[in-house]
Amino acid sequence: MPQFNTKRRVRHSAAEMFDLVADVERYPEFLPFCRELIVRQRSPGADGTEILVADLTVAYKMIHESFRSRVILDKPNLRIMVNYLRGPFRHLENSWTFRPLSEDTSDVTFFIEYEFKSRTLGLLMGAMFDVVFRSYASAFEKRADVIYARTAQA
Repeated sequence: MPQFNTKRRVRHSAAEMFDLVADVERYPEFLPFCRELIVRQRSPGADGTEILVADLTVAYKMIHESFRSRVILDKPNLRIMVNYLRGPFRHLENSWTFRPLSEDTSDVTFFIEYEFKSRTLGLLMGAMFDVVFRSYASAFEKRADVIYARTAQA
């Protein structure tokens, strides 16, 4: 089963990075290959969490695929967990953790594991999804540099 795990030290606070990743409605503005993201449901969870159900459409050249996920935004623990609900996968799970190192530095860990429903689909789309998922961590860091630099100058 393909998986990707990365840990990056960023020049932004853990809370800022959590907020950036939790702002899912803005993904199409900066995430590579993200064509559309629609939040279908938003509700409070236990212990200060928030639960979203969202549809994400990724596109690369002539390939467009959509999938639905349940997203748990756990701000008190600076974690985001994503559970797959439906789409072209047999399994998809990913998570983000944000560990503060100082007021303006943090470690951001991104993990994703997935498997397509069919072997044929995996052969056709696997390389594209691998590129997509591997580009996400750096895209969020670049977005934070833009968003929080603008705030600091204002």
